Amino acid sequence: MALITLRKNLYRVSDFQMHRALAALKNQPLNHVHKVVKERLCPWLCSRQPEPFGVRFHHAHCKKFHSKNGNDLHPLGGPVFSQVSDCDRLEQNVKNEESQMFYKRLSNLTSSEEVLSFISTMETLPDTMAAGALQRICEVEKKDGDQGLPKEILENSIFQALCFQFEKEPSQLSNTSLVTALQALILLHVDPQSSLLLNLVAECQNRLRKGGMEVRNLCILGESLITLHSSGCVTLELIVNQLQGEKLETFTPEDIVALYRILQACTEKVDEHQTFLNKINNFSLSIVSNLSPKLISQMLTALVVLDQSQAFPLIIKLGKYVVRHVPHFTNEELRRVLEAFIYFGHHDTFFTKALEHRVAAVCLTLDPEVVCRVMEYCSRELILSKPILNAVAETFVCQTEKFSPRQISALMEPFGKLNYLPPNASALFRKLENVLFTHFNYFPPKSLLKLLHSCSLNECHPVNFLAKIFKPLFLQRLQGKESHLDTLSRAQLTQLFLASVLECPFYKGPKLLPKYQVKSFLTPCCSLETPVDSQLYRYVKIGLTNLLGARLYFAPKVLTPYCYTIAFSPVDQCNVEGIKAKKIVFVRVSHEEFFLSSLTRC
Repeated sequence: MALITLRKNLYRVSDFQMHRALAALKNQPLNHVHKVVKERLCPWLCSRQPEPFGVRFHHAHCKKFHSKNGNDLHPLGGPVFSQVSDCDRLEQNVKNEESQMFYKRLSNLTSSEEVLSFISTMETLPDTMAAGALQRICEVEKKDGDQGLPKEILENSIFQALCFQFEKEPSQLSNTSLVTALQALILLHVDPQSSLLLNLVAECQNRLRKGGMEVRNLCILGESLITLHSSGCVTLELIVNQLQGEKLETFTPEDIVALYRILQACTEKVDEHQTFLNKINNFSLSIVSNLSPKLISQMLTALVVLDQSQAFPLIIKLGKYVVRHVPHFTNEELRRVLEAFIYFGHHDTFFTKALEHRVAAVCLTLDPEVVCRVMEYCSRELILSKPILNAVAETFVCQTEKFSPRQISALMEPFGKLNYLPPNASALFRKLENVLFTHFNYFPPKSLLKLLHSCSLNECHPVNFLAKIFKPLFLQRLQGKESHLDTLSRAQLTQLFLASVLECPFYKGPKLLPKYQVKSFLTPCCSLETPVDSQLYRYVKIGLTNLLGARLYFAPKVLTPYCYTIAFSPVDQCNVEGIKAKKIVFVRVSHEEFFLSSLTRC
């Protein structure tokens, strides 16, 4: 094991002496143990001179007979067990005791200063412990946000000594120490072009080409290179190729998610890896129950980026376990989960209930982007959740300033689509009107149109802003660089115009030019009318045919002068023998439901 020398002398004592000392000092700090060992116990045979980083330790009296397997023959032909095995056993025992005490003490430290102060008391620091110290520094610094190291830490002599030794001889590090140090330094935002990181990355690439790195180290290296944005997809491809040769049963849940993230970084080669991805998707079903909230959100994000829609059994199982973790997700993790569910069109009642409890309890503290994703999820899946909508409305009224114009539009649109008015509707629309008056020009044109259209659907007609959106200047901004305005925007403009004509006769402002209007709201894509369920449509059609006696007495999908489509309408001047004066027929208006309407025979 490589050693970093932080003090002048390194002492070795007998197995019996060390165990007696450790027993006596079991509850003492690690630096106190070293002090007593140094002062009270005699060094075994001799004290060693300082060893440079990268030199592996062998005891002077065992050097001649030391071997990797410990079974070398004595020069006279007989096996030598006692001296060699005693030497190895002593070193291993000391190493294990020190390592356990070191990591236990390290895990209790809560600041970078404490970590550096602690390791400064060490006689020597093996490379694994040095990498562990860097990792702990990274962990405690990340608790305060995704920031770089403070200046006082960067200028700390102990921290600089650690970095210098890693930079000087990276070839002497173990694989685990190498990738752990690289990962920690990258997460600490050390300059990617510094010689420290360049040397570590070069050494990792060199070992990667030689092969033989363990699965865990390959996964850590892959994730580190992704964070560093280094080496493009070539090195990551090499990592994936080596991981393909390993048995997935040997991967931990963390390794599986890391593998997904590595493949996620090489999206241009997804087709080449699809067979491997199918294998991973099937195996992942067995580890879902062991995934933490963070790992679940990362796996779902990777499935979205890799477009693994065919892995629906995995998505369903992830959704089942997501319900359990909803209270524990961070804002970022919850946002990723919602984006994945929106992408795959997945929803279930249990998740909605869990989301209702989370949003209702902490909506005021949720990130604005998460609130928008919650509303988008309800809108896309047509989930009329009153607890969620009420909580979001209250949040907007209380904390309007934290939402951007784009987020305000995304937040308000579902109220119109779901045709729901919260209990504080008057305060909600009053606050919205104030925002529009003061920040009208800051809203993106399409977001503004969606916002006003949503208000109109809830019969809160934006009369004060119609004149602005019907002006040629706004319509030109709405069209942008395209040769023509898209169908959805034209349909929304048409509905707003019709609302101004039918519901607001007092409006005397500019009219919408005919070239921006549509003739029907029922279009193949982006329709403002919800298409009729095909099976229900067929049943009603057959029923009407039997009732009226023939198909010629009614017409399907009739376009009205006001752009709406009626599912079924009686034919003018119809004369149906045997039919009484009034008959019941189904009429399709603008919503999903069919309602009964009495039509009088001509």
